[in-house]
Amino acid sequence: LQKRILETGGQCLVEGAKHFAEDMQRLIRGQGPVGTDAFGVGDVLAVTPGKVVYRNDLIELIQYEPSTQQVRPEPILITPAWIMKYYILDLRPENSLVRWLVGQGYTVFMISWRNPGSEDRNLDMESYRRLGPMAALDAITAITAITGANAVHGVGYCLGGTLLSIAAATMARDGDERLTTVTLLAAQTEFSEPGELGLFIDEAQLNLLENMMWTRGYLDSAQMGGAFQILRSNDLLWSRVLSTYLMGEREPMSDLMAWNADGTRMPYAMHSQYLRHLFLEDDLAEGHYKVDGRSISLSALRKPMFVVGAEHDHVAPWRSVHKIHFLSSAEICFVLTSGGHNAGIISEPGHPRRAYRQLTRPVDGPALDPDEWSARAPVHDGSWWLAWGAWLDDHSSPPVSPPPMGAPDKGYGPLADAPGLYVLGH
Repeated sequence: LQKRILETGGQCLVEGAKHFAEDMQRLIRGQGPVGTDAFGVGDVLAVTPGKVVYRNDLIELIQYEPSTQQVRPEPILITPAWIMKYYILDLRPENSLVRWLVGQGYTVFMISWRNPGSEDRNLDMESYRRLGPMAALDAITAITAITGANAVHGVGYCLGGTLLSIAAATMARDGDERLTTVTLLAAQTEFSEPGELGLFIDEAQLNLLENMMWTRGYLDSAQMGGAFQILRSNDLLWSRVLSTYLMGEREPMSDLMAWNADGTRMPYAMHSQYLRHLFLEDDLAEGHYKVDGRSISLSALRKPMFVVGAEHDHVAPWRSVHKIHFLSSAEICFVLTSGGHNAGIISEPGHPRRAYRQLTRPVDGPALDPDEWSARAPVHDGSWWLAWGAWLDDHSSPPVSPPPMGAPDKGYGPLADAPGLYVLGH
């Protein structure tokens, strides 16, 4: 900084003060950070063609248009986290996971969560399961029944993956066989070692959070983002103060940064239950989590699983994600990718300096601890997406003609063009 001040004759401090004033003005006006205007949702980001084919009070279900002459008969249903908006998985065309999956010959469905308000304070984890992946599965199987398909590849990212695992365990308990595989991307099912975020979660902190949420009925994205800034203060807070406000150098906006600035809220009941029953008490892993008054167990999961952890994930540490090996005896193909919670998942083919480890544990095979797994798993250069695509192909049936976009005769007619309305809710 001293060198920069000498080089610019102090002008960098003047520029930094201008940046600070501009940011404060945009904050007061409720505008996004500088540069986000160039990354409009539906214009630059989230532009993979598709239709909203179903809507309820909590989700819109997007069906993406096929780009191949034939598709696998088993569609893919993606359950994203509702902590942030779904389109991290559909950023620009060149790094969109959705577009890539469509190009591999899959019919892809995406859940888009509605941003809750004070009136939604009583939406709980069961509401998210029932109105989220279960409602989506009902709609998808109704749609794809036209082509005779009755099996779906379930995919969950972050908290969406935790919810998918709850839904899958419930389905296994109840004899519902509609999931043919389960893919978990940076998703925890065991929370005894939650990582740095665990510094904020104990009984006292949870009571404080519940009191904060009680008044509004939700946890605001700014409150949640503040916790992550404190955890990663060198990366998220002080580096920005130094470069932007003192050295006068504003970092150019990127698609991932624009997505990260598009915050969401979490309703009181859901967030309280999530933190208490999953994060603090670890009910899901210990067999105490109940759905419809009856306990579910991850040991009931017997469908093939593809599980991805990221080396530098501070939200869902990979060693915690890896613990699914000790909770289910299903076939588990585990991948450890370079990068963090977001950038490790958005790892499109051709992205420079990407690598991953991969090792499959067969059905009823022994569970290796993370260190032994890491020592045995071979390293591969490139994107893990290609390995996942090959795995999905191995667990899918021969291609058929694409299904129609929605099923109007069954009440699932196209309602709007993708990305829909809910993703635009602020």
